Amino acid sequence: MDGGRQSSGGARLPLAIAHRAGTADFPENTVRAIDGALAHKVDMMWLSVQVSRDGVPVLYRPADLAALTDGSGSVADMDAAELTRLNAGYQFKNTAGEYPYREHPTPMPTLEEALRRIPQRMGVLLDMKSPDPHTLAPAIAKTLDALQSEGRGEWQRVRFYSTEKRNLDAIATYPRAQLFEERDTTRTRLVTSRLTGDCVDAPRSGTWAAFELRRDVTVTEKFTLGEGRSPVKALMWDRTTSACFHTHPSVKTVLIGIDTKNDYATATRLGAYAVLADSPERMMRIKNEAAAAPR
Repeated sequence: MDGGRQSSGGARLPLAIAHRAGTADFPENTVRAIDGALAHKVDMMWLSVQVSRDGVPVLYRPADLAALTDGSGSVADMDAAELTRLNAGYQFKNTAGEYPYREHPTPMPTLEEALRRIPQRMGVLLDMKSPDPHTLAPAIAKTLDALQSEGRGEWQRVRFYSTEKRNLDAIATYPRAQLFEERDTTRTRLVTSRLTGDCVDAPRSGTWAAFELRRDVTVTEKFTLGEGRSPVKALMWDRTTSACFHTHPSVKTVLIGIDTKNDYATATRLGAYAVLADSPERMMRIKNEAAAAPR
């Protein structure tokens, strides 16, 4: 899972992860997006997963099917056979403002279909999106167990992420599950380090942590008779926060929202293990240019 590629000057370059399989290039979380990301030779794949009414994990992110497909309602309200007949590219708009997949539909894939499509050497990061973790976690585990019984190393290459602690808690009951650090823990450490300069509770050896390079935050100040609020676009990662996270060299940090050359250079300077990019086409061009650039 570690590409280990370096620039011509010897600096280790962060791996490139296709966010939702490449949400800027193709309809997100579809086979079309997966194939596009693989064609651009990304290092890892990030997929959003929910569970159907009949217990089948499928790739989909929003709460409402109308957000991306030609259907409506929630994933949990439909069986997998119904979901996979929907056009998951129905709402995708290209740079010309056109909807190319309305005439050329691309279906919603199951998790099993996606994993079989992705070479086994490639790491897969699963973002758990279902509102009910107690149906999602067993469904994912059943899929991974079935593929594992064929001699595939799915549990070894998959790592789980969620903004909801309850989802991570549910999948953590499976001994082979590999998890990201809880987002609340990552955010608290980042904010504490940025505001105080102190490294509080550095992550344990082997931890994976992911957070946006920049994030809209609100600083709240409490008064006797009320409070004041200051919204700010905060730079979450700098040399101090990065040093805190990398107290143990084996910690792997993933910076989210990296889509420009400057941000990729920042991630490289901060020692990020990987970056999460919306456009594999653009990010792999940026990474390849960084690898060839003299230092």
